[in-house]
Amino acid sequence: MSDNDVALKPKTKVKPKLDKPKLYKVILVNDDYTPREFVIVILKAVFRMSEETGYRVMMTAHKLGSCVVVVCARDIAETKAKEGIDLAKEMGFPLMFTTEPEE
Repeated sequence: MSDNDVALKPKTKVKPKLDKPKLYKVILVNDDYTPREFVIVILKAVFRMSEETGYRVMMTAHKLGSCVVVVCARDIAETKAKEGIDLAKEMGFPLMFTTEPEE
């Protein structure tokens, strides 16, 4: 090699490791004021559940105090929870949904 020659090194391609987005749980919180039928209507409208699935989720929350409705990406979870709360408020019910990270 002469002084003008440049030694070329092969470039290695580094792929950035992308983490999957953290999932969040939407939780239905039981209360003593919202009618069971109305809770099922909200679960069907907001979370696209069948009548039977909505009934099972509502009864689980009724018996245990709360129940996970769905697990999804954070923005979707927060949007669904807010939509459910807003629909209940329009009808005068204190129905509550919360979101929290999935372990």
